[in-house]
Amino acid sequence: MATILLEVATPDKGEVFSKDINMLIVRSICGELGILPKHARLLTELIPHAMRIKVDGGENQLFVGGGFMEVTPEKITILADSAESPDNIDVERAKAAYKRAEERVTAYKTAPKSHEEIDIVRAETALARAKARLIVKGVPIP
Repeated sequence: MATILLEVATPDKGEVFSKDINMLIVRSICGELGILPKHARLLTELIPHAMRIKVDGGENQLFVGGGFMEVTPEKITILADSAESPDNIDVERAKAAYKRAEERVTAYKTAPKSHEEIDIVRAETALARAKARLIVKGVPIP
């Protein structure tokens, strides 16, 4: 089966992942994308999500906290704001972050005028990051 090289790097950790894969499923600002070997050139912004990596008949997930993806026919390069494998995700921390973000989003949506100090975009992004971490770890969303 054909493969394509996937490289994921972050500003603070450097290279996080580098491997030949069969398919990548990511979430961009334009929606979900499936990338196969020999894909057309593409440049897109990624949103926080659980990236799905298909290799040798199996599937792995990697948390990506947003960033950019460049695709060429031979290689996928992801420059992520943050990225974590399931082994590096602290479940209790992710659950606490999810709860905090969910409370802030709910408070804002129920009474936006009384919660003007809440940055709703930041709260929704934090909620998406926490949710993606829990998905990668295989933990049910609270």
